[in-house]
Amino acid sequence: MLSPPDAALPPKGLLLAPMEGLLDFVLRDILTRVGGIDRCVSEFIRVTNTLLPDRVFTRVIPELEHGGRTFAGVPVRAQLLGSDPGWLAENAARLARLGPAGIDLNFGCPAKVVNRHGGGAALLDEPELVARIVAAVRRAVPAGMPVSAKMRLGFNDGSRAVECALAMAGNGAEELVVHARTKADGYRPPAYWERIREIRAAVAVPVVANGEIWTVDDALRCRAASGSSQLMIGRGMVADPGLALAIRRHDDLGLAPAEPVVAWPGLLPLVRDFWRLVCARLEPKQRAGRLKQWLNFLRRRYPEAEAAYLALRTETDEARIGAWLATGAQ
Repeated sequence: MLSPPDAALPPKGLLLAPMEGLLDFVLRDILTRVGGIDRCVSEFIRVTNTLLPDRVFTRVIPELEHGGRTFAGVPVRAQLLGSDPGWLAENAARLARLGPAGIDLNFGCPAKVVNRHGGGAALLDEPELVARIVAAVRRAVPAGMPVSAKMRLGFNDGSRAVECALAMAGNGAEELVVHARTKADGYRPPAYWERIREIRAAVAVPVVANGEIWTVDDALRCRAASGSSQLMIGRGMVADPGLALAIRRHDDLGLAPAEPVVAWPGLLPLVRDFWRLVCARLEPKQRAGRLKQWLNFLRRRYPEAEAAYLALRTETDEARIGAWLATGAQ
């Protein structure tokens, strides 16, 4: 049964980014407990030439079994990736019945295996196909369910960025997130936030800025360069789980703290919860690697995470990892 869709983002709203292989439902759960995030977007669910069963959607987005929200109550919008308008529409209609906080379409993934099959950022060379995809999905889902899209500036260059944005907004996408790099740029700094301003001037829907936002200062510079007050943050939030709260503190009080808003003693219980969830929900071969992956990000901001990463980087035994987190990670 459909749940009510989430409201539009507030003027300075903050989204948690989808990141394949990193920002999954476990980390969404943990990071939204910290606070400051208005809405999440799931990792993409790939659609080819089949109608996916419900279990595929709920495996990637277990929040569908909890009203389309994380346990902290933050809405989760479900993201689809593919290149066939008909199959995307059929799958979006089935997914909509499960009650996500909207359907998001991926036009930004830079992975070679995805692009090789005509998905993700590769579609930015085909704005006519982008238009057909968005229109088909918009027709397929209930009128009250939001449809949004995430794009990069382009594939090899940004010459068609505005054309692609118009194809999305003109065919039913109610919100665009723009990662301010091309596929060719990958994740190399910088992000070209100023290019988002051109897109904002061309479309009549909200445009959310994304890319290379690691600190409060980055967030402020991105807003100034892009003209977008609404932001999507990904790796910066993984590295500093209090980043959204820090941005909100600056918005409310004009303060930009040098130290993390969430100190290590407050974060450590969440690291332990993360480990418990990983052990409960992921395959054994994935567990130790997922913890080390997050600690590797956290050590950008936390010396204690550096110590934890060094202590555990060669450890694979779950019991010893759990024991160290319980007693050694102080």
